[in-house]
This record gives sequence, C-alpha cells and structure tokens, in this order.
Amino acid sequence: MAQRKSFFFEAPSDEEIDHEAGTESDDQESGVADPELDPDLEIEEEKRVPRNKKSQSPWDFSSYSESVVDEHSRRSTTSIDDKISKALKQHPIQTAVDDDSDGHSDIEPHLQEDFKPDEDDEEETKGGKDNKSFFAPAEGVTFHSNSFLELHLSRPLLRACEALGYSKPTPIQAACIPLALTGRDICGSAITGSGKTAAFSLPTLERLVYRPKSRPAIRVLILTPTRELAVQVHSMIEKLAQFMTDIRCCLVVGGLSIKVQEAALRSLPDIVVATPGRMIDHLRNSMSVHLDELAVLILDEADRLLELGFSAEINELVRLCPKRRQTMLFSATMTEEVNELIKLSLNKPLRLSADPTTKRPASLTEEVVRIRRLREANQEAVLLALCSKTFTDKVIIFSGTKKAAHRLKILFGLAGFKAAELHGDLTQAQRLDALEMFRKQQVDFLIATDVAARGLDIIGVQTVINFACPRDLTSYVHRVGRTARAGRAGYAVTFVTDNDRSLLKAIVKRAGARLKSRTVSELSIKKWSEIIEHMEDQVTSILREEKEEMAIRKAEMEATKAENMIAHKDEIYARPKRTWFVTEKEKKLAAKTVKELLDKQKGNGKEVVSAEQAEELKMKEKRKREREGEEQHKKEKNGISLVDVAYRRAKAVKAAKRAVDAGRIMRKTDKKLKPSTKSRTEEMQELFQDDMSEKRQNRAIRGAARRKSSFKSKSRYQI
Repeated sequence: MAQRKSFFFEAPSDEEIDHEAGTESDDQESGVADPELDPDLEIEEEKRVPRNKKSQSPWDFSSYSESVVDEHSRRSTTSIDDKISKALKQHPIQTAVDDDSDGHSDIEPHLQEDFKPDEDDEEETKGGKDNKSFFAPAEGVTFHSNSFLELHLSRPLLRACEALGYSKPTPIQAACIPLALTGRDICGSAITGSGKTAAFSLPTLERLVYRPKSRPAIRVLILTPTRELAVQVHSMIEKLAQFMTDIRCCLVVGGLSIKVQEAALRSLPDIVVATPGRMIDHLRNSMSVHLDELAVLILDEADRLLELGFSAEINELVRLCPKRRQTMLFSATMTEEVNELIKLSLNKPLRLSADPTTKRPASLTEEVVRIRRLREANQEAVLLALCSKTFTDKVIIFSGTKKAAHRLKILFGLAGFKAAELHGDLTQAQRLDALEMFRKQQVDFLIATDVAARGLDIIGVQTVINFACPRDLTSYVHRVGRTARAGRAGYAVTFVTDNDRSLLKAIVKRAGARLKSRTVSELSIKKWSEIIEHMEDQVTSILREEKEEMAIRKAEMEATKAENMIAHKDEIYARPKRTWFVTEKEKKLAAKTVKELLDKQKGNGKEVVSAEQAEELKMKEKRKREREGEEQHKKEKNGISLVDVAYRRAKAVKAAKRAVDAGRIMRKTDKKLKPSTKSRTEEMQELFQDDMSEKRQNRAIRGAARRKSSFKSKSRYQI
C-alpha cells in the first residue's frame, strides 16, 4: 500500500480554497496511489468528501436569531451606523485618513523595538502549590496521533472531520478522545486555538451512537460562560454531527426566545449547550425538564465557570446532576487550585496538559505601548493612530467597560473606519450580527469587552489590541489567544499605564526577550487628538439621540405592559411565579461581594481572593440574615412582653433625665414629659397591676370566669 502524505492540523478558514488546482501534482509528490489500482484504498476513499468540494466553516452566527434590520424595524429604532452617517452628513469631519490620501501624511513612523523594563518593572517569581496528588496518574497517555482513524471513531464522525478540513488530531485531541471514550473524568488544558471543542465533542458524539434510542433523554450538558461561546460550540457540534441524523442538539442561552427553548427541552434532545443561568431557570420553572439521566457534564472554560460570578450556579447545577456521570473540564488556563474541582465530585480525574512547556503560541508577537501619566488623556488618539497606520484590518480591540466600547465604536465610525461593537448592552441579535460581520470581514475592527475573550474562534484575526489593560494574567492570556491560532502569525498590543505595573511584570516574565515595545509618533497623536476634540459635539449628539430613543422605547414597553395587564389580567395572575435558587437579596449581596473583592484585588495586585473565600463570606451573610429573620418572625408571632416594654420605658426615662442633668435638653413643664421619680421596680409593678386589672374587667364583662390556677406567667400577655 502506498505511503500517504502526512497531514498537519489546520483550522478551517473562511477563505475559499481551490482544491482542483494542484491536485494532480500533490498526489504525485506524496505518492498517493490510484484507488482503482489499489483496492485497499476504496473504503478509505469513500470516507473522504470529493476533492473539489470546499471545506466547511464550523461557525455560523447568523442563523441563531433574527436579523438586526428586522429587529430595528420591529422596535422602531435606528442602528448606531445610521446615527453616525446622519451626524457625518450634518457636520463632515476632516480625518487623518483624508490627509494621508492627499499625500500629507506624517513623516515620523511608529517604531518597534525590544522592550526595556524600568527599574520598578523587575521580574518577580512566585512558587506554586503542587496539587498533582489529587489527579490520577496519566501513565501511558500519548499526545500524538497520525490520523483520526487511529482514535477509533465511527464513520460519520470521520466524514465530518474530513468535511471540516481536520486531517490530523491536535495533541489535546489525541490524548483526550481515547480516554473520554472510556468514561474517565478529565481535566484538560492546552494553548488557545488547539481544538479543545472538538476534543470533547467527538468522544461525546461517539458515545451517543450507543445510547438506548428507545428512551430519549438529556444525556449531555455542555456549560459555557458566555452566550457567543455557547453558540459557537452548538454550531461546531451540529457540523460534527451532520452525518448522524438521529442526534439532536439544543441551544439554551439568554437573549433568545425562552418559549422556543422550553419546547426544545421538552422534546428531550441528546445534547444541551447552555449558559448556567438560563439552564437553572428552565430546570426550576419549565415543566418536564430535568437531568435525571444525564451521562456527561462538560465545562468549557472551566476556570471562568468556577470564578466568583458562576460558582454558585455551577454548584447548583452539579447538585441537580446524577452522581454517576462523566465530568470533563477544559480551559487554556486551568487553575492549580483543586478545591473547586472537589466540589464538582470528580472521580479520580486525569490531568491532560498538552504542550505544558509552551504557555504562548510561538507565532505570537507581543508588544506593549507605555501610556505615561501625562498621556492617559490621549489614549484614544494613540489607538486611532495605530489603527490608521499599522493595524488596519482584522483587529479585535478589548475595552474595559461597555460605555468605553460604545464610545470607541462612535469614534471609529466618525473617523471613517469600519467597526462593530460587542458587549452586554446590545441585544443578542446585535451581538451575533457583530460577530458575523467580523467573521465575513465586512468590518475591519471588532470593539469588545471581555465577553469576546473566551473561546471565540474567529478565523483570520491578525491583531489583538488591549485598549484597557486586563485585570490579571489569565484574562490577558485569553484575550491575546484570539489571534495566532493554529500556527498562524499574530500580534498582541497592550496599552500599559503606570497603574498596571504588576501585570506588566507578569507579561515580561511570560514573553521574556520576545516582548517588544512600540512607540507611536507624536505627530500622529497630536493630529488625532485634535480630530477627537472636533468629534466631541457629534459624539454628544449621538449619545443624546440614543438616550431619547431609549426613553421612548421604555415608555412604549410600559404602555404595552399596562395594556396587556388590563386585557389579560386573570391569565397573567394565574401563571406560577418564576423562582430562582437564591433570593433577590442574596443575588444583590453576592454581586456586591464580588465587586468589593474585585476592587480590592485591583487595588492591591499582590492579593488574590479565591472563590472559596467569597462563598464563605456570602454564607456568613446568609446565616446572619436568617438569624435576624427568625428573631423578627418570633417577635411578630409572640409580640413584645410586658417586661421588655417596661424596661424600654424605664431606659428612655433614665436617658432623658441624664440629658436634662447634662444640659443637653431643657426641662419642660408638661406633665407627660416630666421625669418620673419612681424606681424602675415600682414602675414595672404599677404597669403590671394596671394590665392585670384591665384583663380582669374584660373577663368579668364576657362572663368567662376562670380558676386562679389558669394564670401561668405574665409573659403570656401582649400589648
């Protein structure tokens, strides 16, 4: 049998590939035999798709929600691009791009040089804990495989891998797939862009081939921290299962129709890809939705799911899952702490770390732009100068806040750059539309918050710019991991201020001598600062128009809600109230605790607060509220005893007397306010006797004479 050509993993690209060109020469060079001459190749050739067929793209964001145009038409609103175009028509702006087209570009270029740390930026080394004893020994595990045929996958999955352009398994896939097929618990980590989604999807689909088809049930639950990542994982599974017609996958995320998702869950799909919050909502409030027969639980970006914002929800979902299940956790930056993993009830998990010595892609060029304290006001000008000269397309820009990302979107639009925004203030249709436009290269820049930092595989991203410095090294690794994926080249540029020295030390330690420093020309910064200053009126006008539009939209929603309440009052009140596994007070308290801890962590870069400490603080507050609630309920039930009333009155009288003696208040002639000269014992006895006399009179009037022995204690009587 002839020797086949050795294939290497290459992620599918959106670019159209001409398979016909060069086919004959490739076959001759690699020594591939003709199937007609070698009958052993006939079976293998049947598994291959036609050579002239284009490789499929595993991602498709446009089919998961309505179009943005339809949404704006339904809500009677206009897009931000329309507002920017309207502002430019009213007040045209002369930008630096227009100056360059006239031949008057600045002479001073942007410079790149080796990074030279300051005296305060010396490296710091920290020792880590060895927690390998928690994991089972991974003896005999291999991270190398020549083809997917060696992994014992079924024929439909092999055809799907061929259609997607996957020829050779990556190291994490070669190690994970055989072990996952045996049902072992796995904690896997590998560099970004190494194919972790296929590493857990392929063995899961292979196991579902042998499920009891006569008894439908939810057998696989995949949890992701963001909606966009859930959409991406769902799209990937749909493409891998395209030749397995009897397997159904369901997407359960926020922002999409809850009724459609509820109907899909009631039909008991085999696989559910979800975000934690919406999944808990369905499990508690949707009829006939449960996880009693769940066989596989997968946490994608597990370290993010185990952080402060998701830990309580993950623990609740784990509690609802059967104990006899397979659990797999995957992330590029798996935490070394195992306390959270123990809570998830993993059974002797295997720790699989592909390329453990390579914490960064070799093809990634990391740069820093030092923003000195005097230049912080011109940070937007520095960004626009870089995007107009050096990094002009296929760029993801990470902003710190949603408002900052929206402002950058307006500035880029006014400057004539094609940009899209992605953050939490947008509707789900707008978020998916932004990803689709950037994937199809209809826009050159994607301005996003950290919702785009985890797991998103946008093919062809050349540059990642951290306009706002990430809060820690883990966030930095995931942000820059959006580029230089699957062996491609990429740039990561980080704006570092004087307050970000701790992160700069970590980046220097991670990149070493390969870290570069970029200097932006002063002339470009000055030009863009003047342009941004002229843009402020348009930016203010656009923001004001959006605010007015939002107020009108909110008023219309309130009016529609009132009309529905009047027309369908009985039906609305007949519906059962939706519940949550924590109360509103507990959610607010947890959010407040997380915010305080993050602020404290940001203020002191050396202090790291774990999720376990946050959970302990939250539980302490919860127990405190429960005790206070029990005491309050007890008081409401039993009332206040006469002893307590007398004690409070005597204490108030004594306090008033001390205040009069000290001269803080003037003595009044009113008899009611006159201090009592009686002792505390006499006042209590008099109050008790008065109350007893009233009780006796009432009993005499009612004619309910009782024996003296019926009286037990004065604490029975309430006021």
